[in-house]
Amino acid sequence: MPAFEGAIFDVDGVLVDSPHEKAWRESLRELMEGEWRDIRPQTTWSPDAFTYELYQAIVSGKPRESGAQAVLAHFGVPDVPARTVVYAARKQSMIEQLIDEGRFTAFPDGLRFAIDVKEVGLRLAAASSSKNARRLLQHIHLDELALEQQISSPVVRPGRTLLDLFDVDVSGRTFPRGKPHPDMFLAAAAELTVAPERAVVLEDAPAGVQAGKAGGMAVVAIARVADDVDVLREAGADLVVPSLDHVDRAGLRDGRLVAVPAV
Repeated sequence: MPAFEGAIFDVDGVLVDSPHEKAWRESLRELMEGEWRDIRPQTTWSPDAFTYELYQAIVSGKPRESGAQAVLAHFGVPDVPARTVVYAARKQSMIEQLIDEGRFTAFPDGLRFAIDVKEVGLRLAAASSSKNARRLLQHIHLDELALEQQISSPVVRPGRTLLDLFDVDVSGRTFPRGKPHPDMFLAAAAELTVAPERAVVLEDAPAGVQAGKAGGMAVVAIARVADDVDVLREAGADLVVPSLDHVDRAGLRDGRLVAVPAV
């Protein structure tokens, strides 16, 4: 394979342990226990029914309204089209509050990987369906986090945020089709001036893996929970790892996706 020239990163679950899942779960709970309490008997929703597994399977990686629609349909909520708008707006309000309160963290392995591949000459793009991805990346001070993780690199300079590490950011844009369609990733590759076959996508959600493969790209999937391994492989990932520390950086230079033991 030719050497990889670009790396395209999803944000939530890859670079940032963001509060998206909490916002989706808690905003629906607020609605079901508040203004929608009269419809609860018609649904399968309960406070414990919105699990991590459900989030990964039907929400993660999708645009906001698509995610809201999928959740409401899953729980059998009546009048899905109208309630989708309400649920998506409630979730957005909650995620903005959680971000402003700093209730999220960056994944150290994601930070290390992004810095390392930038150092070896790959161009980087952020490509999240979330319209909040840019805000998340801007809230993470790259120099402070690198110091905390004892990372020394010429690409880390005072005053830079994690967003500044990226050459291109297509996160949150409106595309004709969201993930699992490849439109967003193809736009990211085009703006990086990298051919799709020379781009590697970093994802943690099945919909994102499918989008990368549909765009003709190599895909590394991060299974931060062991139960995610099989579903990410079934989605078509070329390599599934428990953390990005397990991806051989040198292999990327000659087009190889190789798992290595974490140091």
